[in-house]
Amino acid sequence: MDHYTSIKNVVEHIVENKLSSRSLDEIAESMQMSPGHLQKLFTKWVGISPKQFGRYLSLEYAKELLRENQNSIQATIRSGLSSGGRLHDLFVDIEAMTPGEYQNRGENLTIRYSTFDTKFGPCLVASTDRGVCNILFFEEDGVRELRARWPRATLMEEAQLSHEQVKNYFLNIAPESKIKLHLAGTNFQIKVWEALLSIPEGNISTYGEIAKQLGHPDMSRAVGTAIGDNPVGYIIPCHRVLKSTGQISGYRWGVPRKRVMLAYEAMQKGEA
Repeated sequence: MDHYTSIKNVVEHIVENKLSSRSLDEIAESMQMSPGHLQKLFTKWVGISPKQFGRYLSLEYAKELLRENQNSIQATIRSGLSSGGRLHDLFVDIEAMTPGEYQNRGENLTIRYSTFDTKFGPCLVASTDRGVCNILFFEEDGVRELRARWPRATLMEEAQLSHEQVKNYFLNIAPESKIKLHLAGTNFQIKVWEALLSIPEGNISTYGEIAKQLGHPDMSRAVGTAIGDNPVGYIIPCHRVLKSTGQISGYRWGVPRKRVMLAYEAMQKGEA
């Protein structure tokens, strides 16, 4: 079993037990692991115990972040900066595809892709000549989703420099130059995805807040749809958007993965 799957299973176990303060021995026994192995795995992955990690998964912690971020997120979006973020709009350059490229589902477009493991499971990165067009997490076959997104494109398994930039980012290596994204979306979707880049790592926002910040307070549902259509997982941080109650809702690549991402980022912020 890979590390991400083990961590995900432990996280889901903690959630299912309502984040109760259980001992390491109890958690390890229920996960059919030895306490030593579980502690070693967690230390290697995040550096803290499962019990401490559970705090960053709690609803109360999410509510606390939402209270803290009520004004700060608006300020960062207005300023165009994402203070404290490890990778944000200063490191990402978005270019929208032409209406023709968007509507033709990749006809006459060559897309190169490669796969690698991350802290959050296997990942497929795909790019055109103008930048990264997809980052997709998968369990068994990432190419299937890529083909569904680009049914008319020519797909080639071939690593690119942009793929290496993304891989380095997941390894906590700061990019030496901007990661260029070549995204297919409507003008509204692009604006929503740009707004997501202004949510600093370790912080969260809500669908309603994003809608307000874009000047469309009555369009939180449309914002949610645009967030669900995010083609670039994690780098465009749709996982940082929650319901106004602080509860974690659906995620294209699975709610368990979203929980792991949020808890991992919150831990890094808390330990900084």
